[in-house]
Amino acid sequence: MPKKAGSGESTAGLLAYLFGPGDHDEHTDPHLVAAWTPDLPCPARTPDRMTLSDLALLLDAPVDALRGPKPAEHVWHVSVRNEPDDRTLTDAEWATVAAEMVAAAGIAPHGDAAACRWVAVRHADDHIHLVATLARQDGRHPRIRGDIPNMHTAARAFETAWNLRPMSPLDRTARRAPVTGEREKAARRGLTESARESLQRTVREAAALAADDADFLTRLRDAGVRVREHHDENGALDGYAVALPGDRADRGTRPVWFSGRTLAYDLSLPRIRERFHPTIAPADLARAHTRIREAATLLAQAGRAEGAGDVAALGDLLVVAAATAPTAVREKVRAAAAAFEQASRTPGTRTLHGTARAHFKASARALEHAPRTARGGGAPAVLALLIALVEAVEAATAWHRAQHHDAQIRAAARAAALLREAATLTGTPPPTRNSRPSRAVPRTVRVTPAPTRGPATAPPVTGVPPRPNPNPGPHHPQPGPNPGRSR
Repeated sequence: MPKKAGSGESTAGLLAYLFGPGDHDEHTDPHLVAAWTPDLPCPARTPDRMTLSDLALLLDAPVDALRGPKPAEHVWHVSVRNEPDDRTLTDAEWATVAAEMVAAAGIAPHGDAAACRWVAVRHADDHIHLVATLARQDGRHPRIRGDIPNMHTAARAFETAWNLRPMSPLDRTARRAPVTGEREKAARRGLTESARESLQRTVREAAALAADDADFLTRLRDAGVRVREHHDENGALDGYAVALPGDRADRGTRPVWFSGRTLAYDLSLPRIRERFHPTIAPADLARAHTRIREAATLLAQAGRAEGAGDVAALGDLLVVAAATAPTAVREKVRAAAAAFEQASRTPGTRTLHGTARAHFKASARALEHAPRTARGGGAPAVLALLIALVEAVEAATAWHRAQHHDAQIRAAARAAALLREAATLTGTPPPTRNSRPSRAVPRTVRVTPAPTRGPATAPPVTGVPPRPNPNPGPHHPQPGPNPGRSR
């Protein structure tokens, strides 16, 4: 699995880290396994022939020789890692991987003697680091646009040829996680999550309910987020960026802005506009439950293109459900919404039109008003909502399974499991997968009649048996179970 690290401006500094002990002494036996030229001496194993400073100078030489402008950050750095359960590859195998990866990335195409200079460093059993400088030896700049997707394609070939565990393809649906610096900054400020994660959730909630551009931007500002609009030459809105109050850079001189696309693939303005839906009058919460179940049925029947819009709308609904859920289940529902996020994005070309979409959007609008419409509903209303959401997420799982979307299948299954856990927190057990989700789950009590009244065993009786009346008579009928109470 290739993963791009941050670019940099110090080749010597990066090499010192890769050949050093690591932050926690995790680097073992650092050494070269491949390079742009055969038989390049390894600084770790033949320090009398090559030092780290010598290697850095050799790598930087094409950059220093450039006559035109030099790249501001000329160091290209990618790690290539195996799954922990895979067998340990030999140095020769990693060398083959390295050569194919830099060729796929455009760093050093096969047979190109004037390509960029690069090395592959190994300091652990399960991965290597590729380091290159972004200047070709003929004085031109390399063309590396799309380097990581192309490297993922090359990785799939090795997985098949060497019987390694297949990774999820790079389908641009994975969640954008905070980088190490963002997590460390949040820890220094005493925050439980990074600014990126807080903004992802806030923007996603606004996008889930917005009907147009103005509504979307207003919701962001009402949530306390700083918003910067970008307009084209005609004055039309064509982008936006957000910043968390108090999150600043450059010694506190400027806010840290995130464009929508840097937060998530589906939070760019064009992608958010695809999800806008005309304002729908809020229905009551019971109607929302019905709409969700109807939408789940439609999603189960959807075709490949149609279902993409439906699962996107279901993702928005889960985000709203998490924001409006009662305190007892809020963290579980929020975790389910986060887990389902990747399942709401489908790989490849798709349209966001779908027959179930309107039902999901109407339900989201109803939940927005849930604190008023659900007042007095209590645990039964919450349980009914969670059961309906489980049914919808299971329909989404089945739809992704039909399209062979492996990463989305796992994401949706995890979300369904979390929603079931949330349902147990309401005090009433959720139904099993094979039961009817639209009905409450009654208690089952086994009753053993007296020997004179029948056989020694009897089938289970659904419901709590009535309490016998000690003096039944014509004016005192036997009372039946009270469906509104649970014993």
